Amino acid sequence: MTDPLTPSPVLNRKLDTLPDGPGVYLWKDAEGAVLYVGKAKRLRSRVRSYFLDEHAASPKTRLLVRHIADVETIVVPDEVQSLLLENNLIKNFQPRFNVRLKDDKSYPSIAVTVKEPFPRVLVTRRMDIPGARYFGPYTDVTLMRRSLALIRRMFTVRSCSDDLPRERRERPCLDYHIGRCRAPCVGWQGEDAYRAMVEEVLDFLGGRTVDVRTQVRDLMADASERQDYERARELRDTLKWLDRAETPAAVEVTGTGDADVIGYARDGDDAVGVLMRIRDGRLIGREHRVLENVDEVADAEVLGALLVRYYLPTEGRANRLVLPLPPAAQEELEALLPGVDLLVPRRGTAARWLELADQNARHLLESLRIESFETDERAEDPVYALGRDLGLSVVPRSLICIDISTNQGRDTVGSLVWFEAGRPKKAEYRKFRIQGVGQQDDYAAIHEVVTRYLTRRREEAKPLPDLVVIDGGKGQLGAAREAADAAGFPDMPIISLAKREEEVFLVAQGEGLRLPRRAPSLRLLQRARDEAHRFGVAYSRKRRSQRTLTSELLDIPGIGPLKRTRLLERFGSLAAVKTASAAEIATVPGFSTTLAERVLATLGARP
Repeated sequence: MTDPLTPSPVLNRKLDTLPDGPGVYLWKDAEGAVLYVGKAKRLRSRVRSYFLDEHAASPKTRLLVRHIADVETIVVPDEVQSLLLENNLIKNFQPRFNVRLKDDKSYPSIAVTVKEPFPRVLVTRRMDIPGARYFGPYTDVTLMRRSLALIRRMFTVRSCSDDLPRERRERPCLDYHIGRCRAPCVGWQGEDAYRAMVEEVLDFLGGRTVDVRTQVRDLMADASERQDYERARELRDTLKWLDRAETPAAVEVTGTGDADVIGYARDGDDAVGVLMRIRDGRLIGREHRVLENVDEVADAEVLGALLVRYYLPTEGRANRLVLPLPPAAQEELEALLPGVDLLVPRRGTAARWLELADQNARHLLESLRIESFETDERAEDPVYALGRDLGLSVVPRSLICIDISTNQGRDTVGSLVWFEAGRPKKAEYRKFRIQGVGQQDDYAAIHEVVTRYLTRRREEAKPLPDLVVIDGGKGQLGAAREAADAAGFPDMPIISLAKREEEVFLVAQGEGLRLPRRAPSLRLLQRARDEAHRFGVAYSRKRRSQRTLTSELLDIPGIGPLKRTRLLERFGSLAAVKTASAAEIATVPGFSTTLAERVLATLGARP
């Protein structure tokens, strides 16, 4: 009899394709019913742990594992959002093995009753107030209470539940006398002035906290001058807390509307479409479909086919459909979807939903590639297939792939990833800051990376890879070959992989080699190339971020390293400096009003 803690071969292959990042996993039985929903900081290690001996002593886990036939994962940006998504899915599916509450409640949110003439700010667990705007939900109730306390202190929002202006009082309440309200209940504050103040509250809850930060800093400085150090320390902690309050949620966001979000990813003749269902501002589920034979078909047509063949027949559609790009035959689709708005967002809440859906689509496509890659090669190792297809004299058990990433000739970096037996070996990853002419010349950058890497390996007496793969065409291959020869490695096998047609170039052949799209050897090269690109882009973005943060300020006459540091300590980021006023900047030590105006003028003149 099979050990119940041993996954089936099919499930085991799927477990190998799981991502390392945070997310939610759903265990399913043979009929597709959800048995258990869980969250994880690292999906791959957490999900695989169910089949380790350490769980053998748990009768509940053993019973769960006996029924497991499949697993579904949903990736999210961070652990907090995995907690929210787990809560939504448990409430939606009511899985057999999850803890269930008789009185199941949602996490609290902050509601602003913007449809009222004099809006209120209150806490709610249900999004059922007509026309209200919601912020949250808050998994940390302390965070929510501090938000409310700060709003009460910085803004004069009424705390009463009176139906204003229909109901009037004869005299104001205690809040007026302690400066927490301006008494709209007796007509001492007009609707326009109150509405302007509420707009500031909405900005604050939406994450735009520059003005509030300035007020808190002023109060902190005042408390220090009065030697009220306890109060100053409390305000300092409030500034730190504001950093946490600015992070938006992706799996559960403001608003009460529904939406269906389509994520999309493709590679060669395979594509994956993901449907994420948003209900009452919450992500409650994810479905996906795989499309084949999409090679040489435009993305708009593939998306249109997905909508016609999959989305149109589904039931319970939302009144908004968020798409990554306009589909083919959009007018005809709109006629077939009466009452549904088709949106292609570029910013805001819907754009965050779309980014999450696209991330899941990319993960599923990669899983599909790896799964088919392993299924097709049960009789043949991809490493051996690569050596055979390229005609190499040595089996490439170890290979490196080199990529160059740049940003319009600046922040040019080189990335190098190492694959051992067809798998990434991250301890051998390397990144290179390109110097000299390589900043503007892709060939020179390749030459520099190959030279530096091979020379360093020789100096450190470390083993060389069996194969060097360059991301690029014949020109990049020539630059790499020249560098290896000059460094004293004339026998080093080097090839290149060109993106557009996925052609493989070898030094001894003038024409590119086109491997079958599903060939194990091509799949391995693509995985290495994509990993090198990902690694390089991340490093290039990091360097660009560091350069932008410092150089834009240092370019301003009269701004040196000390003043730049003070400015960033005060406002937290370059974006916050750009949105500050001259008066706010002038309060920073060392800044006059003239210098503050020069800062804003210079930053504002940048594109």
